[in-house]
Amino acid sequence: QVQFVESGGGLVQPGGSLRLSCAASRSIFSIYTMGWYRQAPGAQRDLVARITYGGSTNYADSVKGRFTISRDNAKNTMYLQMNNLKPEDTADYYCNTYLSTFPWGQGTQVTVSS
Repeated sequence: QVQFVESGGGLVQPGGSLRLSCAASRSIFSIYTMGWYRQAPGAQRDLVARITYGGSTNYADSVKGRFTISRDNAKNTMYLQMNNLKPEDTADYYCNTYLSTFPWGQGTQVTVSS
């Protein structure tokens, strides 16, 4: 089993930036395609970015050009750099494998508001 701990969320003004972190309890990033997901109030949880074990990345159209996913295999940590944040980016953010293989963590809350 693997546990995830997400951190780095907070309140930011539109146009601002945040860097989210996802710490995994054991080394899996070189094995699995990983993803960052978000869930806004009353909405389903959606994939916003993914990174393969080979390092290829893909993004949802809504965040393309603003978000960057990366990982540090040595630290068992994955990141989501979020720039030019918009109010519609407000959500709880989670990490997991691309197939949501393991239990979800507690997430980290991102609020974009002036």
